[in-house]
Amino acid sequence: MAQRLSLSAIIIVLLAGLASLYFAFAAVQGPSGLMRRIQLQAETQELIEQRDELQAEVDRMKNLTRRLSDDYLDLDLLDERAREVLGLIRPDEVIIR
Repeated sequence: MAQRLSLSAIIIVLLAGLASLYFAFAAVQGPSGLMRRIQLQAETQELIEQRDELQAEVDRMKNLTRRLSDDYLDLDLLDERAREVLGLIRPDEVIIR
C-alpha cells in the first residue's frame, strides 16, 4: 500500500526545497557570492594595472627631476626643456614640423 505524506510533511519538504533554492541563489548572486567575487577580482586586476602605469609615470618623472637637479645636471635635457618651454632656437637651426 502506498503511504501518503501528510500535509505537514509536504509543507516541510517544500519549505526545505525553497530554502535550498534561496541559499543556492545567494551563494551565486548574493553580496558575497561567486559573481561578486569574480567582479572584485576583475576590478582588482584593473586597479593593479592602473597602479603599475602610475608607478611607471612616477619613475619617469623622478628620473627627469633627478636629471635636472643640482646634483646631476643633464645639459642636453636642460637645453631641450628650455627650447620647448621658451620656444627658442639657435640661429643656425632649421625647424621642421
